[in-house]
Amino acid sequence: MAEKSTKYIFVTGGVTSSLGKGIIAASLAKLLQSRGYTTTIQKFDPYINVDPGTLNPYEHGECFVTDDGAETDLDLGHYERFLNVPTSQANNVTSGRVYLSVIEKERKGEFLGKTVQVIPHITNEIKDRIKNLGKEGNYDIVITEIGGTVGDIESLPFIEAVRQLLWELGEDNAIVIHLTLVPYLAAAKELKTKPTQHSIKTLMESGIKADILVCRTDRELSNEIREKLALFCNVKRDSVIQSIDASTIYDVPNLMLEEGLDRVVLKKLKLSAENEPNLTQWNEFLHKFKNPKQTITIGLIGKYVELQDSYKSILEAFIHAGASVETQVIIQSIHSEHIDKHNITEIFKGIDGILVAPGFGERGIEGKILAVNYARTQNIPFFGICLGMQMAVIEFARNVLGYTDANSTEMNPETSTPVISMMESQKTVVNKGGTMRLGSWECSLKKDSLASKIYQKETIFVFA
Repeated sequence: MAEKSTKYIFVTGGVTSSLGKGIIAASLAKLLQSRGYTTTIQKFDPYINVDPGTLNPYEHGECFVTDDGAETDLDLGHYERFLNVPTSQANNVTSGRVYLSVIEKERKGEFLGKTVQVIPHITNEIKDRIKNLGKEGNYDIVITEIGGTVGDIESLPFIEAVRQLLWELGEDNAIVIHLTLVPYLAAAKELKTKPTQHSIKTLMESGIKADILVCRTDRELSNEIREKLALFCNVKRDSVIQSIDASTIYDVPNLMLEEGLDRVVLKKLKLSAENEPNLTQWNEFLHKFKNPKQTITIGLIGKYVELQDSYKSILEAFIHAGASVETQVIIQSIHSEHIDKHNITEIFKGIDGILVAPGFGERGIEGKILAVNYARTQNIPFFGICLGMQMAVIEFARNVLGYTDANSTEMNPETSTPVISMMESQKTVVNKGGTMRLGSWECSLKKDSLASKIYQKETIFVFA
């Protein structure tokens, strides 16, 4: 497909963060995909980090790793779960990556002595990265989520790049969806539209007119409210879309279908809406999820359990796995620092399975090892991911093989029994960002091994 035939949708947010731009983008993409359009989503984050790989989970939630080893924003996990299409480094770009690329080009002399500025050099870099997925010819529609909130200083170059692209691509080839909040004031007993009006005003001050307004709300928007928003936010009446709070994010595609978001988008992009959305498989999953036949409880052992987003993909994986066997999976989050020999039996009372989560550093390590030991000795189903798997190796070495000093060189560089150690290829690496061997890797299984019998294959792909 030629680049000019790819359509672009930009999703911006206003009033406050955490309104769910990623879920709206993923839900719209799901509806467009179900109509037969090849669709992908990308996320542009305004922070200066090159990627979220070195960010503390308390800062930004989990770091989602793609098949090609890219460390990306957790929203890409939602994109993959909604669309069942792999993402890559091209689907997540930060300000840091944009500036790093421009500076590297300047050092190579690619700008031929020009003064390098935000406009045009930074904005051109952003535009190129927005259009990269369209250039591949694999997608009819590319949805771009702009992180942050309109008016933020750090997101201004992205907003300006969007403004330029809207002009360059033409109104039939690119549109803007603005997600905003319509709060309910209990004292006045009414919904207030003024925050949304001001958010749209801020967007228009940057030269961008929203084509569609998606309004996050905790109660139904009346026709009067919708007409008022349409009038004062300069959008068509059918382009005011209600996004009411849902019991699960997996309800949102159906809610957006009821509101007609996909039909309005296709109309504005001059695309056919003849094929009705086929959400049969999606709704079968949703029915199983909402109508479980049994319940189990899983203990999630981690160091960042205070923030749910720290283990977002693990929590969502339990939802999908549970739904597939019509089982409600109740997650009991347990901080590894709170586990000791005296309380472990009480902590794990009623637990059907134990998952020890990933992490870095020595904090809470002994609690994780105790959890592994409890799972092994009490014959409780266990799953260790990344650091959790390493703790299982250490626990086995200490308590079964008798190596009482067994440890990881990450936690104790002086250990006499380093059962977990740095790979040779990593020992000379100094930088922390973007240096780990991540992504999907081909793995050859030893013939007649337990793993080969379980998978019944000679080669599998493992994810690191």
